[in-house]
Amino acid sequence: MSQPYPEIPDNLFSPKAAARFLGVTDHTLAVWRCTKRYALPYVKVGRLVKYRREDLECFIQQNRCSDGGVDA
Repeated sequence: MSQPYPEIPDNLFSPKAAARFLGVTDHTLAVWRCTKRYALPYVKVGRLVKYRREDLECFIQQNRCSDGGVDA
């Protein structure tokens, strides 16, 4: 018998888990969402916020610094 709803993907992270993955606080992610400081996609389902693992990994790759990370 088929399920009425598809399975919830296990690659969706809560803000707390996403923050741990990125090495920041969940408050920092909330600020980024509110101010749109970074183009870090997230999924909204009602009041819930979730982050896809693929988007987090892409965000890390896009923000790599090859100059040693020193700001001028």
